[in-house]
Amino acid sequence: MTTAREIMHHGCECLSLDEDLTTAARRMAESDVGALPVCGEDGRLKGIITDRDIVVKAIAQGRNPADVRAGDLIGEGEVFYVDAAADIDNVLHEMMEHRVRRLPVMENDHLIGIISQADLAAKLPEDKVGELVSAISTTSH
Repeated sequence: MTTAREIMHHGCECLSLDEDLTTAARRMAESDVGALPVCGEDGRLKGIITDRDIVVKAIAQGRNPADVRAGDLIGEGEVFYVDAAADIDNVLHEMMEHRVRRLPVMENDHLIGIISQADLAAKLPEDKVGELVSAISTTSH
């Protein structure tokens, strides 16, 4: 059985709720990633900000990224994640059900990694990856 821990990207760093989007974008560029988790002062996961969020929810609306805080973008919505011991079928189910391209991996209420669609593409059979991409990319009208 393959687990989330075996597939996840280790060493993801959190943005704090009060870091601005310019800092977020710089950190994404330095780490060559398209998303960063956002954590509260207690170190608990509060949400995720993607490069697309920065463009669509700030820049495209004429907001200055230096004036917008990470906490302003994540809102109060539910944060989807999996436990480190979750099997790969559970990971796929969560990503497909919630239509997310990245899924934080938690252990004892602490963020220990993140699984991206690319991580799965590198380690899973083509048919499972195709099913995931199709489920995530489908839009409802």
